Amino acid sequence: MAKYGMVIDLTKCVGCYNCFLTCRDEFAGNDYASFSAPQPMSGMNWIRLIEKERGQYPKVKVAYTPLTCMQCANPGCMKAAKDGAVYRKDGIVMIDPVKAKGQKQLVDACPYRVIEWNEDLELPQKCNLCAHMLAKGEKEPRCVENCPVNALVFGDLDDPNSEISKLVASGKTEVMHPEYGLGEQVHYIGLPRKFVAGTVVLGDIDEVAQEAAVTLTGNGETRSARTNGFGDFEFEGLADNQDYTVKVEVPGYQPQTRTARTLKDIYLGEIVLTK
Repeated sequence: MAKYGMVIDLTKCVGCYNCFLTCRDEFAGNDYASFSAPQPMSGMNWIRLIEKERGQYPKVKVAYTPLTCMQCANPGCMKAAKDGAVYRKDGIVMIDPVKAKGQKQLVDACPYRVIEWNEDLELPQKCNLCAHMLAKGEKEPRCVENCPVNALVFGDLDDPNSEISKLVASGKTEVMHPEYGLGEQVHYIGLPRKFVAGTVVLGDIDEVAQEAAVTLTGNGETRSARTNGFGDFEFEGLADNQDYTVKVEVPGYQPQTRTARTLKDIYLGEIVLTK
């Protein structure tokens, strides 16, 4: 027996929508007997991409977060289901396409809102990690095998030698909402948090400062960085609503400090150093 799960590395995701498109291609209009009824030809996304614009001009970027069923160890949908309409198989939370008919309460039972209602079939539906493919001996769901940047890692969480187990054991992953207490088996790397960024300029020559030393302190941590070829620096993954101090140093120039509170992503603007 396996316990399948997934790690989604957001530091690699480029928002190409390949996962969404291949999922639609696999399930829209296709009936996989006891595994899943056909997904509607429009209106459903069993894996969808959340786009979040971050920062402020001129430091603006977009974070992409694929969202799908978390394959919870303690799923709320299973508790809400009647007649065994939701069950677990190899760690995958399965919705029986026959027993679940009419059980619309399953949609509201998921705090992640990834169970959708098929109005035509009167059926709750969601991602099942392409269980029909795994049953035939395939190694990965369609979304994983078609991700061009390998942002999706699939495998057996009970196998300590699997890539996914090693990633989880490394401590680099986290679940999206640990406060739900659902035992999610979809983990993330690089969930978007707050960032503080800026640009360092040498005032006497009106040029950006390359390789300037930048130190950020606050919330019990200290981080160091160097400005790039454009004089820019960035500290990503900071805690919400915390005070941070940024110190910029270049030999021969007076150091400068700036403070920021991470109520939002912060661009400090140009920090001009003088002799």
